[in-house]
Amino acid sequence: MAICDTCGNDYWLSFEVRTIGGETHTFDSFECAIQKLAPVCEHCGCKVVGHGVEASGSFFCCGHCARSSDVAAGAQIKDAVGVRPA
Repeated sequence: MAICDTCGNDYWLSFEVRTIGGETHTFDSFECAIQKLAPVCEHCGCKVVGHGVEASGSFFCCGHCARSSDVAAGAQIKDAVGVRPA
């Protein structure tokens, strides 16, 4: 068994995540992994769980937040391309 880095639970189905920076973390759930590792949107403060967007080194949960920020490149971010379906 291994102890979760986020909540301290000692769980027999825990798993490890290795980051690109070489760190190894142990978690008992995806929820705990998200709380510890997911970036935070620099506009609204929510955890970026999906793809999100990056503009000039800043992370955002969506194009709206990127466009609403003070980041110059954020104004160029679009959520979708094309014509809205009828």
